[in-house]
Amino acid sequence: MRRTRPIPRLITVLVTTTALALTAAPPGAASPDPGERHGHHGHGGKHGHGDRDVRFSTFNASLNRGAAGQLAVDLATPDNEQAANVAETIQRVRPDVLLVNEFDYDPAAVDLFRENYLEVGHHGARPIRYPYAYVAPSNTGVPSGHDLDNNGEVGGGNDAFGFGLFEGQYGMVVYSRYPIDTRAVRTFQTFRWADMPGALLPDDPTTEAPADWYSAAELEDVRLSSKSHWDVPIRIGRKTVHFLVSHPTPPTFDGPEDRNGLRNHDEIRFWADYVSGGRTASYIYDDRGRYGGLRPGSRFVIAGDQNADPMDGDSVDAAIDQLLDHHRINDPAPRSAGGVEAVDQGGANDAHRGDPALDTADFADTAPGNLRVDYVLPSRGTRITGSGIFWPTDNHPLYYLTGDYDPARWPETGVPTSDHRQVWVDVRY
Repeated sequence: MRRTRPIPRLITVLVTTTALALTAAPPGAASPDPGERHGHHGHGGKHGHGDRDVRFSTFNASLNRGAAGQLAVDLATPDNEQAANVAETIQRVRPDVLLVNEFDYDPAAVDLFRENYLEVGHHGARPIRYPYAYVAPSNTGVPSGHDLDNNGEVGGGNDAFGFGLFEGQYGMVVYSRYPIDTRAVRTFQTFRWADMPGALLPDDPTTEAPADWYSAAELEDVRLSSKSHWDVPIRIGRKTVHFLVSHPTPPTFDGPEDRNGLRNHDEIRFWADYVSGGRTASYIYDDRGRYGGLRPGSRFVIAGDQNADPMDGDSVDAAIDQLLDHHRINDPAPRSAGGVEAVDQGGANDAHRGDPALDTADFADTAPGNLRVDYVLPSRGTRITGSGIFWPTDNHPLYYLTGDYDPARWPETGVPTSDHRQVWVDVRY
């Protein structure tokens, strides 16, 4: 992990966290659809009595690449069209605190994306500046030394601690207009799955023994998080908000043992236990060896691509309900008109049971269809002043940012930006 000091701007030193400093652009107020933010209401959208609206957001931006270092190469110049579309989407939404999923781990890329894309206006969208960022290693592509998919061979993405063709593929980064308390950041990259009480460990269906997909030796090493789980404290005035970010594995790409589906469930459960605190979270330890979850009364926002829909898709039943129904968590249920329109794509969407206005991902219509998988979930008791999903309808002037599937034109993603939509929630502090 690395920290970048604000002055000089790009001098970096090896330490345990990353905080990258520039000057900030002012945010504005929210419009209901597709999520653009306009105008100027002061830093952080201040209101009377010192209160301010802070926009938290998550965006699986599909900024992953097929080879180590390729993302930094693509971001080193300002002419990568997909990265420009990602930046413009962010500029339209203008979040104050942002998680980007599927951003390959590379501290240099964090700066390059900021300088060459976020700080450059696109199609009339104003540049946006984030004084602070946090990035840390991911379990993706890290060799486990075990045959985790039980195919008789050791090596490759399926045998890594988290699926990836190289270390850090499909990583994540947090950008913030507010200071990050880097010394108080907690990461849970090495937390072992078997150390979660009652973990849903996968079972080998060819044997009579229970929960035996992984050997005893493998369970000594297998990690819970397919990427990592981070508790990133954000300082908003005199208050601290814990930005709890992750990207659980898709509940697919496995067999009847459902090892990815079960892992997805428990990766989601991790945050449910963490915000419960007390005895429920007493088993949790971070990468520095500190035990326990959040202190009672702590403010938090859970964010990320959870790869679980409450009604549709392949996740374990009620996986995401562990958060949506949690007594400490508020679900603002962001909506879009574009999601409603997109369900008419047919195919798997014809069996759609959930409210399409809540969908956040435009997946293949063969399977699983469009789903709600990206979430921004503040702690209960905080005031929600707005929420939305950046998903314009096909007659909207910004439709080109989501657009239609065309792998010939968009070889990296098949779509102009990402198959996920940016989700945001405004919280008053």
